[in-house]
Amino acid sequence: MSEEIDIKEMASLLKALGEPSRLKIFHYLSSCCDSFSLDEENNVRPINGVSVGDICCKITGENNITSTMSHHFKELRHAGLITMERSGKNILCSINTEKVQKLSKFLSNMTKSCCGVQKK
Repeated sequence: MSEEIDIKEMASLLKALGEPSRLKIFHYLSSCCDSFSLDEENNVRPINGVSVGDICCKITGENNITSTMSHHFKELRHAGLITMERSGKNILCSINTEKVQKLSKFLSNMTKSCCGVQKK
């Protein structure tokens, strides 16, 4: 039995990515690898995500977070494409891989014909 597609969810994901600044943010986050930091005892610990400030600096070239950028982060978070978590003074963002996999599967299925044969 085939998995039921939630068209409203897919539309929400595509809408969130349909704005150029949000697509830039998402693309940047998707290219980031996990980082590490040293705690006060010099122990290495993973950082799951990139700070909002670092993303804004990379995308806009500015050192501050504008209300427009805050809006874009909110839209991506509400669509479920990114997660945001407070870590000390920073807010860390990361890609929600579950949503990306759903969207990827939805889009890859669009390349198939009604009979399930791959189009060339």
